[in-house]
Amino acid sequence: MRYTQFTNPQVQQMLDVIGVDSIDDLFSTIPPALRFTKPLDIPEGISELELLRDVGSLAEKNTSCDKLTCFLGAGAYDHFIPTVVDGLASQTEFLTAYTPYQAEASQGILQLFFEFQSMVCLLTGMEAANASLYEGASAAAEAMYMAAGITRRNRIVIAESAHPDIRQVIQTYARERGVEIATVPAPNGTVDETALAKVIDKQTAAVLIQSPNLYGCLERLDRIIPVIHEAGALAIVSTDPLAAGILKPVGNFGADIVVGEGQALGIPMQYGGPYLGLLAGRKKYLRKMPGRVVGMTKDADGRRGFCLSLQTREQHIKRERATSNVCTNQGLLAIRASIYMASMGRNGIQQVAGQCFDKAHYAAQQITQLKNYELRFDAPFFKEFTVRTTHNVQDVIQSCRDNDILAGVPLARLDERFTDSILIAVTEKRTREEIDQLVAALGAV
Repeated sequence: MRYTQFTNPQVQQMLDVIGVDSIDDLFSTIPPALRFTKPLDIPEGISELELLRDVGSLAEKNTSCDKLTCFLGAGAYDHFIPTVVDGLASQTEFLTAYTPYQAEASQGILQLFFEFQSMVCLLTGMEAANASLYEGASAAAEAMYMAAGITRRNRIVIAESAHPDIRQVIQTYARERGVEIATVPAPNGTVDETALAKVIDKQTAAVLIQSPNLYGCLERLDRIIPVIHEAGALAIVSTDPLAAGILKPVGNFGADIVVGEGQALGIPMQYGGPYLGLLAGRKKYLRKMPGRVVGMTKDADGRRGFCLSLQTREQHIKRERATSNVCTNQGLLAIRASIYMASMGRNGIQQVAGQCFDKAHYAAQQITQLKNYELRFDAPFFKEFTVRTTHNVQDVIQSCRDNDILAGVPLARLDERFTDSILIAVTEKRTREEIDQLVAALGAV
């Protein structure tokens, strides 16, 4: 339907006020060949009963990881979520809460975010954390901005072993800010330390390393970070927060900024989002942090209270000179993560990490005993590992799917060089019986 068919006097009055003859004139910059001039091809309306029946039949075509045995990973993991997480996070005071601008009316939310920051600091080994970002990739991009502002340099080095989503988002951010991006190779599943030393120069603001990385391998942060610091650059490390349950927190290796994806902390896989970005850093860099930082203080009567200590959402004042243009945060997801971490506790997270580690290594051991399968890389891993096979990868994936098993992610989807490899993740939810079923399915291809 063409806009000129509208004859509402009020519409015409508005057009007269802005000085155009028709609504079509508002779209004069769009070439006529690109304009849609026919009625929309939309079917006639149906009743509510018919609609619910139609939607229900479509929903039945979905198959969740509750019905299939899931070994998928590459950034989204099938972890156990305690019932208390859904029970508390769905309370209306949490579910409908927005940005806590008015501290006097938002003490509960502010305290929860303060606890979230505190627990993130414990997991990462850092001194300060913000009150969440959108997801892991944009958190890494914000860390890049943060490092560039701190060092006043405009070059970022990214490990080839970092997830391609992280690399692509950083490149998108950098293109509009004039930041140069360089890549350091990881030919054997981990960063080439010799190549790293050569690619860093005096213009390098930071180097981003992911550990555990895209291939599931653990990087030698004890050797990499000192090399970064020798060049005067900052070390940004993207990590799995649950890995701290069994591994030394990455902050203890000297990382300057730590980022990560918080999906493993009580957030369902839910088709890839929304997720939760984590960012923590050294206290001396606090004023360069994106997002918000909640602090604890005392009121005039000496009672404990919470407030927004730092808010870098200044685009409405400073625009392009703002520290960050992050407009909101993943408050509900941060709440879920807080409830998860509090309910699991230190011992619970250690047990989850330990089970992931043990079960992943049991699975790797059993799979590599099969003919036509071997580990692609020799580096240590946490809960995810890469398997190389002489079979066609798609045949392997489909054969396992026919047995109600999601065997893993074809690595070529993330790195086109590895057409013969599968990325397999094993979480605490997987039983020995399920792992043995995976091994049997792989062996039967």
